[in-house]
Amino acid sequence: MVANSWFLVWGAVEIATAYGVSELIIGLTVVAIGTSLPELASSISALRRNEHDMVLGNVVGSNLFNTLGVVGLAGVITPIQTGSEVLSRDWVVMIVMTTLMVVFAFSWRGRSRRISRAEGGVLLLLFIAWAC
Repeated sequence: MVANSWFLVWGAVEIATAYGVSELIIGLTVVAIGTSLPELASSISALRRNEHDMVLGNVVGSNLFNTLGVVGLAGVITPIQTGSEVLSRDWVVMIVMTTLMVVFAFSWRGRSRRISRAEGGVLLLLFIAWAC
């Protein structure tokens, strides 16, 4: 699975670079999807066994590690420079989507602790709108 993810990321980056796609978009979409494929496989496996907590923990834990561990290690090795659009646009979107996921996942409204298909669709549409 790891080798397949590596080939997917490498091939997609080469194709995107050939078409003139910016490194920011490549990093935020192609590389993120490719490196998340192992987590997706384990989440699908957990869903088949009705272990919903495992899926949510996998998603949140993976994102926290990628954000804090990977970026932190890269920052220790060499300083990281970010464009202003990353801080002004992407952080706002991330905070809004994380807040929505928390609201959807918890049972504050007297319903079960589930993210419904409609709520999942809202999150997916927000992601697609952000990526375009």
